[in-house]
Amino acid sequence: MFLCLFSAPVLNVLSRAIAQRQAFTWRSYIPLLLLLTVLTAALTWLYLSLSDEFTETLVSRGEVLTEPRIFLVQCSEDYENHKRFPGCTPTKCGRAVTDSVVTKEEAQVLKRLAERGLALGGSDGGASILDLHSGALSMGKKFVNIYRYFSNQISEVFTEEDFKLYRDVRGRIQKVIAETFGLDSSQMYLTKPTFFSRINSTGAKTTHDEYWHPHIDKVTYGSFDYTSLLYLTDYGVDFGGGRFVFMDSNSNRTVEPRAGRVSFFSSGSENLHRVEKVVWGTRYAITVSFTCDPDHGIADPTLP
Repeated sequence: MFLCLFSAPVLNVLSRAIAQRQAFTWRSYIPLLLLLTVLTAALTWLYLSLSDEFTETLVSRGEVLTEPRIFLVQCSEDYENHKRFPGCTPTKCGRAVTDSVVTKEEAQVLKRLAERGLALGGSDGGASILDLHSGALSMGKKFVNIYRYFSNQISEVFTEEDFKLYRDVRGRIQKVIAETFGLDSSQMYLTKPTFFSRINSTGAKTTHDEYWHPHIDKVTYGSFDYTSLLYLTDYGVDFGGGRFVFMDSNSNRTVEPRAGRVSFFSSGSENLHRVEKVVWGTRYAITVSFTCDPDHGIADPTLP
């Protein structure tokens, strides 16, 4: 109705003015839209670069390493805060993985040992431990001493052959660590905690079940100088998730567990690490730890 008040030339002028104003309005938003596009792309790249899909795999489950695969890193200053022991205190730091120290059959025997022991207890959450040295066994939301709590059943659960294999495997792991890092193995001592672990996807009930937090072994356990993991089950076959992740400054680097695989590393902050949450199945492993300080050494376990 109002348009009828204007002549055709006037309407043409008004139409062009409106069109120009609309064009100007959209052009004024173009820099902002470009900025938002760039920011969105940058945030997407950052998210993806931090996700597990972009994590580098140091050793996959499908590989079989007949010789240690060694990755050297610069030693941290953590060791300066502790007494130094020539021939043992780390001066050459890094991480290594090998499949030639423990056979798959031996790993299966050790897994059955762990299963029998943990069958007597087990955490209410997703992470349970069995320590043959101290006797510590997860039980609900606490720990008990398996040798005392189940003293009448121990002879039915463990055998001397089990303990002999455990001691022999410990010795082999100690030897390969010494050879890899150029150490005097006689100056290395088993230390605590050294234990079997069983992890599944059950939700955590206590802080003891929260195994996935990043940590540094030398900081968490002052006695640790070298840490090793012997895996007793296969990633992607027996469980999902549960990879071991070295958290380096420029990327995450993972080791995929394989039954019989031994992964070991110097325990300082040069090897900040975590374990992924297990999302299905059950992951079994043994943590075998070594110190250079004889005052923190522990003996091999013996059957009571």
